Order: sequence, then C-alpha cells, then structure tokens
Amino acid sequence: MRLVPGAVGLSHGELSVTDLPGLDRAWLDHRPRLVFNCAAYNAVDAAEDDSGQAFKVNSDGPANLGAVCRRHGAQLVHFSTNFVFDGASDRPYVESDAANPLGVYGKSKLEGETRLLTVMPDALVIRSAALFGDLGPSAPGRSFPDRILRRAREGETLKVVSDQTVNPTYVGDLALAAVTLAEQHVIGVLHVVAEGCCAWDEFARATLAECGVEAHVEAVKSADLASPARRPRNGCLASARTLALRPWREGLHDWALRRGHDQRLMA
Repeated sequence: MRLVPGAVGLSHGELSVTDLPGLDRAWLDHRPRLVFNCAAYNAVDAAEDDSGQAFKVNSDGPANLGAVCRRHGAQLVHFSTNFVFDGASDRPYVESDAANPLGVYGKSKLEGETRLLTVMPDALVIRSAALFGDLGPSAPGRSFPDRILRRAREGETLKVVSDQTVNPTYVGDLALAAVTLAEQHVIGVLHVVAEGCCAWDEFARATLAECGVEAHVEAVKSADLASPARRPRNGCLASARTLALRPWREGLHDWALRRGHDQRLMA
C-alpha cells in the first residue's frame, strides 16, 4: 500500500509485528530508514480475556521492531496511549508522571514502551489519545465520531459517558507531527495530542453538530455501562517537551468536512 512517494504501508495481513523473522525480511525487501509502528491490540475490553495476544502484539511487537531497526540502523517511531495512566490525577498527565495502568490493554502498552526503549533507547514513543480519522482502526465506521453518527441515524439511544475526559486527536494532525518529530530526531517518550480536553458525551455532541445531525445524547456514568475493562477517569495528556496540536474542535471540523466530501464522491 503506497501512502506517499517513497513510503510503504504494510497491513497486518502482510506483516505482523509478532513475526521477528518476517520483520527482518521486510526490512531487506524495503530497506526503510524510518519505521512507524502503528500496530496495536487496542480492543480494550476484549484484552481482559485475551491478555496473551494483547501482550504479544503490544509488548513483544515493539521489542521485535526495536531489535530489527537497531540492527539495520533505522529510526523507529512507536505509538502508545493515555491508558498507561490510571486517571486519578486532577490535571493532564505529562511525560514525567508515573504510569499506573488499570487494565490489560494499558499494562501491555506500557510494557511495550519499556521493552522497546530498553532494546532501542533512541526510539521515539508517542503517546496520544482518543484518535479519530480516515484510515486504519480510525477508518469510517470504526472511529468514535463515525459510530456516533451511525447510531444517531439509525435511531439508537445515544448513551455516552460523561465522567471520562480525553483529548480527541485527529490522526491527520498526529501523522504530520510524527513525521516532523522524526525528521528532528526527537527520541524518548513524548505526548502528542490535540489541545484541550472534553468528556466523551461532549465529543459526541460536537460530532453531531459538525455533521448537522440532530439527536439527543444522554450523559451516563462509567459504572452504568459495566464495561469489562476499567478506563482512566482522566485520560487527558499534556506535554513538557512539545506543543499541543491544534484544538480538538478544529480537527473535528476538518474531519467532518473531509468525511462529507468523501461521501459525496462515493454517492
């Protein structure tokens, strides 16, 4: 899959980060100077009962990539998550704050960070939050805003948690920042998120407003949903090392415009 001239994207079906010999072969086939690891087991609830696979992808995978990139002299940018924190803080988390994940997903991602930086100290680990966009796990129909729109248009009752806060981050903005940071040879752990935090129910209402869809969003508490995995109450990130991306509502506005344009092209 070609992304931009000179760049190659490999899907999970083509290459798994759990396949160390396969990673070596892929490097020999493409000889990249810079690698972005977007692979993750990010089914937060499912991970509670599938911890083996979650740790295999989220912990073994980054360590494998780090070993391959170090061996061949390539840069590596790895993406992590706000779920490495427990959410008990009353302010956004910065890079120096102690991690304390609540569930299997967060624990596996934190272990992946640690193992990667042990194998390859000059890797860049980017923690982000509440991603939405157009490709991959954030593809239409799979990201939070798309799910809200689909449910609203199908007449479903929209019950959305109001006691968990995040930085809704547009993947287009994150990708641009990741490339820039890699070009600057930034290393270590870095928080890269949109400016501003909101609760998920506010994110849902903003999505509906941007897309001109009228629907009622009922604010509920996390405990009301009884999800298998605990989530951080405060999932907001900040950075002591870099500036935030543009405000989340601006990213959401551009996403909505792009989404509407793409749907008109497909009509």
